[in-house]
Amino acid sequence: MNKTVKIAALIYSVSILLSRIIGLIRELVIGRILGDTAEADVYWVAFILPDFLNYLLAGGALSLVLIPLLQSAQERGGTNEYWACFWRITTPLSVFVLIATLGIWISAPTLLPLISPGFNSEQSALLVRLTRIILPAQIFHICGGLVSATLQARDHHLAPALAPLIYTGFIILGGLTLGDYLGAEGFAWGVLVGSFLGPFACPLLAARSQGLRFTPLWSPTHSECKRYMWRALPVMLGFSIVVLDDMLVKRWATDLGQGVVSQLHYARALMKVPMGVFGLAMGMAAFPSISRLIAQNRAIEALTMLRSAAEVLLVLVGISQAALMVSSSQMAALIWGSDHLSFGGAEGIGLYCAALCLGLWGWSMQGLVARGFYARGQTWAPTLIGSVIAGLMYPLYTWVGTKGGPQIGEYLAPLPFSLLRRAAELPGIGLTLVSSAAISLYVFTLWIALSLSFGQRHVSTIMGLLKTLLKIELAALLAVELCERLLPSVTPDHSLELITHLIFRVSLSTIIFLGIALCLRVRALAVLRERVALRIMRK
Repeated sequence: MNKTVKIAALIYSVSILLSRIIGLIRELVIGRILGDTAEADVYWVAFILPDFLNYLLAGGALSLVLIPLLQSAQERGGTNEYWACFWRITTPLSVFVLIATLGIWISAPTLLPLISPGFNSEQSALLVRLTRIILPAQIFHICGGLVSATLQARDHHLAPALAPLIYTGFIILGGLTLGDYLGAEGFAWGVLVGSFLGPFACPLLAARSQGLRFTPLWSPTHSECKRYMWRALPVMLGFSIVVLDDMLVKRWATDLGQGVVSQLHYARALMKVPMGVFGLAMGMAAFPSISRLIAQNRAIEALTMLRSAAEVLLVLVGISQAALMVSSSQMAALIWGSDHLSFGGAEGIGLYCAALCLGLWGWSMQGLVARGFYARGQTWAPTLIGSVIAGLMYPLYTWVGTKGGPQIGEYLAPLPFSLLRRAAELPGIGLTLVSSAAISLYVFTLWIALSLSFGQRHVSTIMGLLKTLLKIELAALLAVELCERLLPSVTPDHSLELITHLIFRVSLSTIIFLGIALCLRVRALAVLRERVALRIMRK
């Protein structure tokens, strides 16, 4: 790994860590000001249309698509061609995002009832107002993402890494300064101001020092513009379950009563901590090596490395899953405070989080497995598979979000697992279980497709990872059940007692999980132990 890559990796590692910390502070501030009230439900649903617009315009893949084109232009014609390529792509895309944003802004009163059928007239009016405040932020996210790509293509990573920190910081600032007066609107204005100063202005100032000047070019039929669109199409046209899951859960949760949307959101926020720390880090660490092996025509070695990384990731996820499932109610009470939530709100968040953790392995692994396709240049496969899974699972989301919710509770009540029995009466429990099933089915299908694309058609090779997964899931669930039987299910009122309970629960679940995993002879546990021992010896 050369010095440039090491510096970039360090910058983004620190940025990701700080983003997780600041993101958790953001959730804490929002939860302690809005709680799980009807207003909080509206605030979270207000992001559905803006996020969907960003997804349709491949906002999350701007850098991945644009950077290779910019680098090719630089090699072909130097700095002038570099910036010409940027403006050929940016000009028509910026015009399109402006038109699309204006169209959705105008039609918001017509579109929003489709995604919030359970809201009353007061909530619906607030939803329109909040959506119209948040919606223009996508202009800054998308245009700023294009500008950031020009910096990353030249190995200038500081501004792109700082952008999300500034964005999240202003959401927090908006809530703290305006939340007591404007409520959810204070956070919405923080979103808009933060998106301008962070994702847009921060990289723009840095890019100007690198030679960026305002010289728009209208060439939508140029070959570079066509190549950009073709490479972005897998993201723009595919409706992958990875993106749609949160939107579907929030859409149907609006029908299930006040506070359900917010409790489900806070539960997902807790689950995202290990998902981001382990899943994203493992994907970023493994991708360069896997790409290098494939470039050297050593595909089998690349798949072996990918599987080894996946097995180690599953162990880390298993530990996190057990810890979260037994302690998420206490975490919710500590972070958001029982006084700021409705009666039983902290326990509801904890139980929803426990159900979502059944799919934690899938959420953590999907990025790693998808990178196996990206390393082979197969960008369409993950999106197409995710879109098929979304289509297959959509009727289930609809069913549990309407008449199927109570029936799910009846099925859970007789089960031997204490947590699931306690969660049986929650109105949104069906949505969390379908969400976990959908991501699990997606990642398992993705792994089979990846193995086949590498020429591995033997059942034992393909199913080896599933065997490891089943052992780890069994160890996690048994650890959770033992903890539930050994520990009282009370949540102390005082913070010190709460922290003590939390530490004890996490420690006990981890010890039990590791003990069971050793008894089940999980091979990846030995690999992880060797890596930790080697790192300690080096220090």
